[in-house]
Amino acid sequence: MPAPTEHLPADHPLLALLQRHDRVLVAGAPGSGKSTLVRAAAATLADRGQECHVLSADPGLPGVGPPGAVCLGRWQAGGWRLEALAALATLDAARFRLPLVQAVRRLAGQAPAGVLLLDAPGVVRGVAGAELLPALVEAAGIGALLLLAEEDAPLPLHETCRALGLATVTLAPDPRARPPGKRRRRERRSADWNAWLATADEVVLALPSLALTGTTPPRHAPEAWAGRQVGLLDARGDTLGLGEILALDGDRLRLRTPGLAGTPHALVVRDALRGRDGRLGTARPHASALGTPGPDDTPEPLEHRDGPRPWVDLGTVTATLVNGVFGDPLLHLRLRHQSRSLLFDLGDPGRLSARLAHQVSDVFISHVHFDHIGGFLWLLRSRIGEYPPCRLYGPPGLAEHLQGLVRGILWDRVGKKAPRFEVGELHGERLVRWGIVAGEMRAMRLPERPAPGGLLREELGFRVHATTLDHGTPVLAFSLEPDRQVTVRQERLDAHGWPPGPWLGALKHHVLAGEGEARVRLPDGTTRTAAQLAEMLLMTRPGERLVYATDLADTPENRRRLVALAQGARVLFCEAPFLEAEAEQARRTGHLTARACGEIAAAAGVERLVPFHFSRRHITDTRRLHDEIRLAFPRGTEDDGGSG
Repeated sequence: MPAPTEHLPADHPLLALLQRHDRVLVAGAPGSGKSTLVRAAAATLADRGQECHVLSADPGLPGVGPPGAVCLGRWQAGGWRLEALAALATLDAARFRLPLVQAVRRLAGQAPAGVLLLDAPGVVRGVAGAELLPALVEAAGIGALLLLAEEDAPLPLHETCRALGLATVTLAPDPRARPPGKRRRRERRSADWNAWLATADEVVLALPSLALTGTTPPRHAPEAWAGRQVGLLDARGDTLGLGEILALDGDRLRLRTPGLAGTPHALVVRDALRGRDGRLGTARPHASALGTPGPDDTPEPLEHRDGPRPWVDLGTVTATLVNGVFGDPLLHLRLRHQSRSLLFDLGDPGRLSARLAHQVSDVFISHVHFDHIGGFLWLLRSRIGEYPPCRLYGPPGLAEHLQGLVRGILWDRVGKKAPRFEVGELHGERLVRWGIVAGEMRAMRLPERPAPGGLLREELGFRVHATTLDHGTPVLAFSLEPDRQVTVRQERLDAHGWPPGPWLGALKHHVLAGEGEARVRLPDGTTRTAAQLAEMLLMTRPGERLVYATDLADTPENRRRLVALAQGARVLFCEAPFLEAEAEQARRTGHLTARACGEIAAAAGVERLVPFHFSRRHITDTRRLHDEIRLAFPRGTEDDGGSG
């Protein structure tokens, strides 16, 4: 990333926007360089004698002020000076977007006249992004937008931004900008939080005298309060301070906070928590949230009941474990630069939209136990309309089960909008295929095709292989193998003076397809072959494989097959329901222990392991599962929700 002291050139588009609009929102995906750009703009304006304020609205990794808050800062003497903050007591801008917007509105009203830059959180996808960005614009009185996104990969909220009717400029991120990664984010925000508390004093408050807001833990569970981040508010709701709870002793709340400017009237407590490792993160649910709520309990949201939702970035593909490490198996694979998704398994789809179902082209089902196939009815309903057939792949018998689910619905009014599916069953090295159309009583047999090495799907961009495992019933494990990754060398593009555009996408397509002699039209109207341009502009590297395996017995043959499939993979998503002490339960139900999961990952030499499908008996503490995994596989284990 650019150094904090860098300045912007006089003709920079952000400076041009600020000549016409005092308040500009800067948006982009995480790691696109928003905060760095805002700092550079403030430093440049300061050289011109102009004052600049910033509203830092990313509570997880703010550009100014402590994490867990929205902060108002003023540029002074080469850095940001914190002028006001509004406590959120959470690091999650998406889940707590309403309190975030309210905090932005409050601080924007306190900002003096002049330049105000809103450094937006990196929530740029889905319902959360579509709701949050317009709300921030309205709350802060924004007059213009600057979006950081590649021209051939526009911001997912591009159409939402267009609908706002504001002056908008889209810039490519600085080529030095990089997502910090999950671990680095935690280290940075923990360091910022420790720096905030460096001058803190211990304060004792009488809990019954305070109004409680947010998602407070139950009072009868004092252990759930220790380490929580807490905002201290006055009677008007303004923030007096932001601190950390040391202990709840009866009705006495002991906490550390930098000097208070008044007497607290209310506390805001949500889910920001210092964990056992000393780092600031998001609290896991208290055990009482899993049963019937008591009079002092607040039910935990769905995402907390299912634990962390790991994700992996493979460059051309991002993978998200939709239902967390405890919920129904459902891995969402989004293909970058395409409005297209793949799914591995089809458990509870409650977090997925119908719009996403329209973009699903292929679903890979491990087996047809309810928690792996129950989401099919969501897919079925969402694809009523004029959509191409959705392809599903799985073990023998899949088509019969799907046809039974379809036949259980009355389709008398669907007409030509009937959902359509092509189903492929892996029988050894043959793919037995069926066509299913809603409203037709029987599946139609389609021509078989060979499946050498378990090859289910092959097209420009990726391949999917499968191997058959034993769970008391045949189960498939899957390997996604992307083609080479092709990236543009920005410095070479700049050296030739060619602006980015759709022509770069066409060039990448020809390179991946092996069409070196294809002609590509350049922005200046000339043409060159794809091979020539690739040598001049592109960098290629091998694709990174992802393997997904769940519901398999710990047998020598299962281990042999899965190790062969996962050999050398970048990431392995693998089930780990039970502890070694529960090995008999694992054997009886045909599942792995955590240790077996780690041993398989080690034998396969994978770079990273994402264990999931944990038994809910471990919902309050997954540490022992991860400890057992690390005995066999000490590196690259994801236990905190994500992977860069």
